[in-house]
Amino acid sequence: MTTLEAAGHEVRVSDLYAMNWKAVVDAADFGEHATDPLRVIPSSGGAYQAGALTPDVTAEQEKLLWADTIVFQFPMWWYTMPAILKGWVDRVFSFRFAYGVGVHDETRYGERFGEGTLHGRRAILSVTVGGPESHYTDRGINGPIEDLLFPIHHGILWYPGVEVLPPFVVYGTDSITGDAFERATKMWRERLLALETTEPIAFRRQNFGDYEIPSLRLKPGLELPGRTGFGLHVRG
Repeated sequence: MTTLEAAGHEVRVSDLYAMNWKAVVDAADFGEHATDPLRVIPSSGGAYQAGALTPDVTAEQEKLLWADTIVFQFPMWWYTMPAILKGWVDRVFSFRFAYGVGVHDETRYGERFGEGTLHGRRAILSVTVGGPESHYTDRGINGPIEDLLFPIHHGILWYPGVEVLPPFVVYGTDSITGDAFERATKMWRERLLALETTEPIAFRRQNFGDYEIPSLRLKPGLELPGRTGFGLHVRG
């Protein structure tokens, strides 16, 4: 925060623990628009379109629309983000705001994966990991860090149109030393100051020719030789 403000940026912070953020989606989020039994998609969409989402959710949506770059800082927790942050996504990324936008026809499948409400914004994950880096590689026991973060990068951020920058990951944080901490701090400052010029991950856009519609399968022959899995959805 200090680094960005010193560089002339305006910063707004959401400290979920300090905010005592409610992580669980329930009928109280949607008031009179909640269905019975509760169905989150129509309930959240109806409340969003009526301007009736709860004030905490509305405030976070307004922050996302205000921002040009979003920084997510969290520890890797059981191979993903902590529950409180996932609960922030569940509630803030409501129907008709983060998904369920655009038309579906023979050439398009809604505005998502490169289009959508949050198109034009960038995001970076700043992740702390307890284990050593070797555990998070192609042959490491936990798998590549890129694969572990793919559901967040591609499924949560790219889906509503956010361009995703390569993550900043600090390994071995359970036993980090003073010198290593200072090196990590220096590297993080450098990444923050380069946010505007860093190339995003080159995820494929959904509605621009790479995927068959409506199957949404990548068209044959577009992948690099030997590339499989999540890597199929990255160009180049």
